[in-house]
Amino acid sequence: MDNKNNRRIRPRLTRVACLIAAQIALPAGMIMNVQARDYFNPALLEMGTPGQVPVDLSVFGEAGGQVPGIYHVDVYLNNDRMETRSVTFSMAADSAGKQTLQPCLPVDDLAGWGVMISRFPALGKPGDACANLAAIPQASATFRFSEQQLLLSFPQSAVNNAVRGWVDPRQWDDGITAVLLNYSVSGANNWAKKGNGADSNNQYANLRPGINIGPWRLRNYTTWNRSSSGGETHDKWDTIYTYIQRDIKVLKSQLTLGDSTTLSDVFDSIPFRGGQLASDDEMLPESLRGYAPVVRGIARTSAQVVIRQNGYVIYQTYVSPGSFEITDMYPTGGSGDLHVTIQESDGSEQQLVIPYASLPVLQREGRFKYSLTSGVYRAYDNSVEETPVTQGTAIYGLPAGFTLYGGFQASSKYQATAFGAGKNLGRFGAISADVTQAWSRQKDQQRENGQSWRVRYSKNFVETGTNFAIAGYRYATDGYWGMQEVLETYRDERSYPLQERRRNRAEMTLSQNLWEGAGSLSLNAVREDYWNNNKRMASYGASYSNSYNGISYNLNYTYNRNSYATTSSGGGSGRQYNNDQLFSFNISMPLDKLFGSRRTYISYRVNTSKNGNTSNSVSINGTALADNNLNWNVMQGYGSQGQGNSGNVNANWRAGYGEVNGGYSYDRYSQRLNYGLQGSIVAHRNGITLGQPAGETAVLVAAPGAKSVAIQGQTGVKTDFRGYTLVPYASPYRKNDVTLNTATLGDNAEVTINSQTVIPTRGAIVRANFQTSVGYRVLMVLTQADGRPVPFGAAVTESGSKDAQGFIVGDGGQTYLTGLSERGTLSVKWGNGPGEQCNVDYSVPKGTNAIANLNGQCR
Repeated sequence: MDNKNNRRIRPRLTRVACLIAAQIALPAGMIMNVQARDYFNPALLEMGTPGQVPVDLSVFGEAGGQVPGIYHVDVYLNNDRMETRSVTFSMAADSAGKQTLQPCLPVDDLAGWGVMISRFPALGKPGDACANLAAIPQASATFRFSEQQLLLSFPQSAVNNAVRGWVDPRQWDDGITAVLLNYSVSGANNWAKKGNGADSNNQYANLRPGINIGPWRLRNYTTWNRSSSGGETHDKWDTIYTYIQRDIKVLKSQLTLGDSTTLSDVFDSIPFRGGQLASDDEMLPESLRGYAPVVRGIARTSAQVVIRQNGYVIYQTYVSPGSFEITDMYPTGGSGDLHVTIQESDGSEQQLVIPYASLPVLQREGRFKYSLTSGVYRAYDNSVEETPVTQGTAIYGLPAGFTLYGGFQASSKYQATAFGAGKNLGRFGAISADVTQAWSRQKDQQRENGQSWRVRYSKNFVETGTNFAIAGYRYATDGYWGMQEVLETYRDERSYPLQERRRNRAEMTLSQNLWEGAGSLSLNAVREDYWNNNKRMASYGASYSNSYNGISYNLNYTYNRNSYATTSSGGGSGRQYNNDQLFSFNISMPLDKLFGSRRTYISYRVNTSKNGNTSNSVSINGTALADNNLNWNVMQGYGSQGQGNSGNVNANWRAGYGEVNGGYSYDRYSQRLNYGLQGSIVAHRNGITLGQPAGETAVLVAAPGAKSVAIQGQTGVKTDFRGYTLVPYASPYRKNDVTLNTATLGDNAEVTINSQTVIPTRGAIVRANFQTSVGYRVLMVLTQADGRPVPFGAAVTESGSKDAQGFIVGDGGQTYLTGLSERGTLSVKWGNGPGEQCNVDYSVPKGTNAIANLNGQCR
């Protein structure tokens, strides 16, 4: 140890010795408390390197001490995470007067986080790059280096509480210019067995292309259906909508031009072609999201499920015998009951009606929600006259939990006004009631008028475990018609279908968590009757589910008064009935109980129908592959009443470029091979990227050169061979965190920051850029021209690199380098003098896959 280091350490040793001596000299029973803080003496790093020019490392002496510079941190304001970003830090006095790293934060960013900058003029002016945080009394900023967090603490009086959970519109990202396509293709080949009709094929596709330019969104929804049977083939194309849309930030609204549907808060929704300006609740903090129904049913056999809304086929899939649940329908932008057709393999059909119910109309105090629509009525059938229509609605939140709402509908053939009120009942839920007065004239009919009364109720009963309940009742007088019912009568044909005049409609959906360990129960019901016929439509459903020690089971029951069944052409005379009841029971257990596998389950199911057979089946299902992105199922069953054996095998693979599914099934009537492909394609300035179905809003991950890198929380989503991928179903106007799984990085790839936060607007394709370093990894020992190691703390960069990273030399001239080319030159610097910097030429041996060990000589 040299004299310089002896001089630095000896005083500390002397003080420690004095403290020990004083402790020994204290009288018995007396203890002297000694307090000390952690401190690392940087001089110790210079031991053993005599004559080396010392590097100033005093900043590292304090706990958490770091050099000034740019750090990527999570920013927290009063324990609420604001965002993840790069922040410049410099040495400055904190609120206690101590020299620490302090952040440089723009004044505009503080305002966006809710800091009331107008109250503190000394903080800085809008547009200033660095705010003076000391201008706010009791404000502090702490850089927690070990967690890469910047903790901002401001007094509550300096922060606007109204913005909690809200994102400043200035941070909303309209995304990149892109051409996109969401697609879904499915089909089935059916081979009928002898005496059970003809073979048939069916293919279905829905295509949702679009173009994004700045805040503008062009969208289209087109479907294609092809069916062939007995030598006859039918093809049909339908365009469900085409529109241009953009958000109007200052109004918290969406402007839509083209095909769409009116909102259903006040009136029943109708399709139109024209323009609409309407409030968008998702632009507000803690807003209520739209209600979307879940389609539940029970299939007697291997069946095709077709879902229609407003006459259009919006969903088609194939299900195994037993209960099923559909939750992944793509939103159509409209409302209207869902008409579900379950086409059984024996030729019979079930018809279900799922109410597209809406919640009671309530708004926060002072919130004004509106919609203005003008255009022409757009019917599913082209023979219907395009009648000009106008609609306006308004909803306003009043004090004490009250809400008032109303609106009007106007056309040459129909006029209506509506008025209603809602009330937040606190622990008893929420209720709204309204009345609509309508005047109408159907084609070739006299003018009529009537009223429609409606009551809606909803409540989340936390105390009783009721997660969600919605109930509604509607009564219409004899002279009342809805706008769509009237305008549908104006057809090119001389005659038109008899319009059913709805009299009563009641609907209810309930989900109830029972006591601990008792499972959950859900109920749904809809019932309608009509003025001008004896039709009575009713659909009821109930399901119960529970689990115990890894074993889960559920029971499902449906009663459909409107069900009917007809036997296929080759199966004899037709049979029709007015109602049916179906029941299914399913129990499933993981095979780890037997074989130790937690990703494979065995299930037993019994399925019975009042007007059909009883079937029993056993199936094995599970997931496979490293990311659990392959789901598979094998089933074998037997049915009574001559149904005999049946079985199927199905698989679904969620991959980086899309989603593929397929299956085979058989029973006494036919054999079926079904298949499907879903995904998205996005064309952008860096090329074309394929991905899983992207939904309305998505994130384009750009990590150039980092191929096959998984995205955390996204099953099967990985970067392609160029380092790009799509993260689907991003939340608009909300913070979305996108994180790369660094464990899946290749041996030659590094990423500086593995997490990004994006805030897309509705329909945007936003880019999440990741700075990647793709190249060789090298552990190199750097020596100077005289043979001495390069000093500890020297900075190393690759000369001529576009995105040069900085590396630090460690003990003995050793440094770890990433992202290097096969050969090149390194720039080494530990001072500004001519003898304090040099260059090093290197060459990495070909075929190196892991870390290369090299020596570098300065010149």
